Amino acid sequence: MAMFDTQKLIEECNEIRKDSIRMTTGAKSGHPSSCMSCTEILGVLILDVMELSPEQAEDPNRDRFVLSKGHAAPAYYSALSRKGFFPREELFRLRDVGAMLQGHPDMKKTPGVEFSTGSLGMGLSVANGMALACRLDGLKSNIFVLLGDGELQEGQIWEAAMTSSHYHLSNLVAIVDRNMLQCDGTTEDIMSLEPLKEKFESFGWKVYELDGHNVEQLQKVLREARDYEASPSIIIAKTIKGKGVPCMEGVCSWHGKPVKDNELKEALRGCDQ
Repeated sequence: MAMFDTQKLIEECNEIRKDSIRMTTGAKSGHPSSCMSCTEILGVLILDVMELSPEQAEDPNRDRFVLSKGHAAPAYYSALSRKGFFPREELFRLRDVGAMLQGHPDMKKTPGVEFSTGSLGMGLSVANGMALACRLDGLKSNIFVLLGDGELQEGQIWEAAMTSSHYHLSNLVAIVDRNMLQCDGTTEDIMSLEPLKEKFESFGWKVYELDGHNVEQLQKVLREARDYEASPSIIIAKTIKGKGVPCMEGVCSWHGKPVKDNELKEALRGCDQ
């Protein structure tokens, strides 16, 4: 797949960030700050790197994505809508009873969603299963999974990380949204993850580190990780929770808290990076 124009992709990511704020404000619930830390990751992955489109939805060789941090669903939905999976109007029915788009991804309701997520810690295991199945079926698919850093404190993640390496799942790429915050505080105060790079290396993974808001770096490194053939790859993407809204950036108390109607205009002002 040809590389998307970087400047155009930056603009698309800015719009995804705005959509996340508008959607959660309209729904009066959700996790906008969690969306905003992974906006560029989702935008680059879905719009540029993955072999995925509505026309390929039933193609066995399509790439597959698992949003393990399922509470960032609004940003995921925005990216899918920009890829043409469903009309943009659906974005603004977020969390409505019976709507296509619920608070966490639902594979039975939302076109483009490969797996229903929300219970943290599951995503890497699911991605392992997809990667193994695709390899056994002789498919060309790449499997991508986005993990929150807080969920790395769950034991299932590390059991899955051993499995990925043991089976040499080179068709698997994990990305960690390393914003250093979780629901109740900093990851390092609650249950320290560092040294994270060395931990994954000791589990047999190829590890990359980058600025998770740098679109050009993401375009380059996601492709490198996708094409690496010796082991599974993981990208530790250093991000800022609430990126784009100064009052939200790096502030734990905004987890699960939407912007109020009278704050919306000011919140949107900072989203053009």
